[in-house]
Amino acid sequence: MDPNDPHWDKRGALYVPSGQGPTVWAVGDIYTIKATGAQTNGGLGFIEATVPAGGGPQAHAHTEQEETFYILDGELEFLDGDHIFTAVAGDFIHVPRGVRHRFTNKGNHAAKMIFMFTPPGPEQIIADYAQPVRPGEAPPPQIDDEQIARYEEMVRLTKVINLPEPS
Repeated sequence: MDPNDPHWDKRGALYVPSGQGPTVWAVGDIYTIKATGAQTNGGLGFIEATVPAGGGPQAHAHTEQEETFYILDGELEFLDGDHIFTAVAGDFIHVPRGVRHRFTNKGNHAAKMIFMFTPPGPEQIIADYAQPVRPGEAPPPQIDDEQIARYEEMVRLTKVINLPEPS
């Protein structure tokens, strides 16, 4: 691009500082939504996750999105269809739409990762329906009727199919 072009100095970056973004409890994990489809012109949805020991969603498949993960710290057990593997810091996982997957923290310490949806959508539904984190508190240990209703609505809106674990 020519430096004399008026677009050369045009601003438009999305900047979300560390520790910023809506933060929610989802399936016992802590998700900070860093970018939604509305903020990225429909490009992607981006989430930073802290997965406590024992945390992670049940096996599921997305019918309309692909999901990509990058492990920042710790290790997570991943299900890919009928295959289970352990991902560690620095590992990248891309799950095409329609593929059964899940991640579980089998370790003793929290794991951190980032993940994104393409096209976006589920990140906004998670932001809207998951329970907002209350600073200084752990996720509620018991799931009540309100949490179940919120989760069921998230599943319906994101068109996720919950699937059983492999035998």
